[in-house]
Amino acid sequence: MRDHVARELKGHNILAVERFQDKTRWMVEFSVLRPRTAYGTPSDETRLFLDEDGYQAVLASQKRRDIKIKRYARVIEGHILDFKPKKKRHP
Repeated sequence: MRDHVARELKGHNILAVERFQDKTRWMVEFSVLRPRTAYGTPSDETRLFLDEDGYQAVLASQKRRDIKIKRYARVIEGHILDFKPKKKRHP
């Protein structure tokens, strides 16, 4: 059996108060790729609980290649739900 080493993430911890706020809709874990970003320094691993506007800002940062999203999930009433895109059905 392998030992699982917990990753040290910056930002919000898994039980952060932000997770349980009414407006929180997303959890995002990402790596910072470029210096001078609002999210940290290169090689930082970060977790954030975000509202919809914050999530859109993170997506824009990834599009600019400032960060690389590694994991994301929906948050509903503090519960973290794995996000699975809907599969397209073929006729």
